[in-house]
Amino acid sequence: MFEAFDLSKISLTKYLFFTGKGGVGKTSTACATAVTLADSGKKVLLISTDPASNLQDVFGTELSNKGVPIEEVSNLVVANLDPIEAAAEYREKVIGPYRGKLPETVLNNMEEQLSGSCTVEIAAFNEFSAFITDEKVQEEYDYVIFDTAPTGHTLRMMQLPSAWSSFISESTHGASCLGQLSGLESQKDTYKKAVDTLADAKLTTLVLVSRPEESPLKEAERAAKELEEIGVNNQMLVINGVLTSHDDSVSASLYHKQQKALSEIPQSLQGITSYMIPLRAYNITGIDNVRAFLTKDNYVVSNEKIHAQNILNLKDVIDDLYKSQKKVIFTMGKGGVGKTTIAAAIALGLSSKGKKVHLTTTDPAAHLKSVIDENSGITMSHIDEDAELKKYQEEVLSKVRETMSEEDVAYVEEDLRSPCTQEIAVFRAFAEIVEKAEQEVVVIDTAPTGHTLLLLDSTQSYNQEIKRSQGGVPESAKKLLPRLRNLEETEVIIVTLAEATPVYEAMRLEEDLKRAKIGTKWWVINSSLYRTGTTNQILAAKASNEIEWINKVDAHTNGKFAIIAWSADDIKGEKLSEL
Repeated sequence: MFEAFDLSKISLTKYLFFTGKGGVGKTSTACATAVTLADSGKKVLLISTDPASNLQDVFGTELSNKGVPIEEVSNLVVANLDPIEAAAEYREKVIGPYRGKLPETVLNNMEEQLSGSCTVEIAAFNEFSAFITDEKVQEEYDYVIFDTAPTGHTLRMMQLPSAWSSFISESTHGASCLGQLSGLESQKDTYKKAVDTLADAKLTTLVLVSRPEESPLKEAERAAKELEEIGVNNQMLVINGVLTSHDDSVSASLYHKQQKALSEIPQSLQGITSYMIPLRAYNITGIDNVRAFLTKDNYVVSNEKIHAQNILNLKDVIDDLYKSQKKVIFTMGKGGVGKTTIAAAIALGLSSKGKKVHLTTTDPAAHLKSVIDENSGITMSHIDEDAELKKYQEEVLSKVRETMSEEDVAYVEEDLRSPCTQEIAVFRAFAEIVEKAEQEVVVIDTAPTGHTLLLLDSTQSYNQEIKRSQGGVPESAKKLLPRLRNLEETEVIIVTLAEATPVYEAMRLEEDLKRAKIGTKWWVINSSLYRTGTTNQILAAKASNEIEWINKVDAHTNGKFAIIAWSADDIKGEKLSEL
């Protein structure tokens, strides 16, 4: 068993960066760390750059980007940076000078290039770099804690010489995240100092927060490797939400599932100093709960009641998809929410109603075949994300090397490692499959975000205006975009969990799709403890705290949502039909 995350026994650096998948408890852990250190007499500055941050709820105080002292916690100042707002200001700073001078299609393309998650992250980095490099902050505080660290991709982008050249604002290789740094030349020295501070093990610790589950642990491994590449080697792992005992069938199943995940922890994480925080039954809001988070469970049971008169099942969603004769069905959501399982269940459900169905995923084909019997009548395909990305990267690089210097090629190479580029590469492969499957219902696990779809769309317009683009958009992708916007043909199912961060992230995803003129109707709340009927004291309290988020989804979707109970079993074969 891992040691408890007891700050009195851990030697900490001045700067602490918390990172991990959405919903693993980064904010809770960062807040509890900040309050515990402040209570011990240290002066602490806590800064959040998370777009889904609920810091104001946690502390019950209106916050700003300048920092607000917390009345109930002497020595603690909290700043809540809004990266979405920062990105919007940054975008206008870059594009403003060109308005009225360049064609509208070019401006639209520039705007969309600066609308993705990479730009939001860089705008956030721009904001918190000021805190890292501010001498007054260094003198005033014993600890500076950041809720949400930048990714390795963003930091590598900052370090490239060509990122600061005119190449950025003058060139494009097509649909990508290219150009996020074009408005920040004056900040170069500040960024260098910030990146150097991050890589200084005497000053900075990267705290990887995970849950005792396979998907978040793999994400922690990826983040650890990415950040090691640019010299951020002083890392620790905190595994949040570990169930330490069990007394009913649900808690026993969860306990054994968690222990299995912990026993199979990725090899590269095994050498990192690791700690655990027990599973807490309450939402981390209010100073009392924040103070208790690292030491005890308060068993806070919510009195809120479910508003929905009738909670739907996945079967109701499948019936609606069948009646409305949908041809292309996507499951979308953040990693780890169960998109693949739900896509497989939908495919099986439609097939059992007599539909000819093709299921495609970015999960390994072997995994799909273990989920669905090959004799079920469903055809299946697997898209290898790494192979598709490599193919796309090679295609783009072979063209840019003909005209660009090595320095500029290095920038394009890093740009091609961005999340948007990976989505584009995979989307091209999806488009080919959908084109081949004109006579079938196609169920697609994992779709590109609205931002990526708009990049592809704006690049087509851009290509008509300027013939300098290097990364081509295949005809199949061009045809698929209008199809995705056709509500008669296409349905996007948003998958989430009944927790704050996954719900807020799902809402942002939906907004992203709306910008791309792609409508959504159904949401699916997966892995709900509320639906298990558990009698375990901790899990029953935790289940009661899901109700707030179930009601929020109910109100947001006008009742167009279904709930799937948490299950310890791998959902496959007959269990898939039971969903």
